Amino acid sequence: MILPIKEKKVGVINGKFYPCPKRHYCVSSQSEIDNSVNYIEPIKYNSTAEEAKKKIKQIINFLKRTKLLKEEENYLHYLFTTRLFRFKDDVEFLFDENEKIIHFKSQSRIGGFDWNTNKNRMEKVRKLFHSST
Repeated sequence: MILPIKEKKVGVINGKFYPCPKRHYCVSSQSEIDNSVNYIEPIKYNSTAEEAKKKIKQIINFLKRTKLLKEEENYLHYLFTTRLFRFKDDVEFLFDENEKIIHFKSQSRIGGFDWNTNKNRMEKVRKLFHSST
């Protein structure tokens, strides 16, 4: 069953993303680590946040069907469109200069089961980030 998400909650409040709904269509590095449905490990980096952000932007620009919706000093918000059914997913990145971590969240705009699309996408981004070091 596919349900529309009533309120698209994107952005950062007090240094954190809005929490993922407890469903299989969202992953976030800021979810509780024992939440096997939504938690995904953040990306670690050794450079400056500015360099890490530049690298993430290059990776996302390499991927297909993406659009940058919002950019701030330590935040990026992209729209991804899936190939087959053209579903829309919000992907956010938050750069923590102190911890040298890129937090991210990837969430489908339509509820239901996403066949791990969001998780697989973010694992691919992580792999590309570390392979281009």
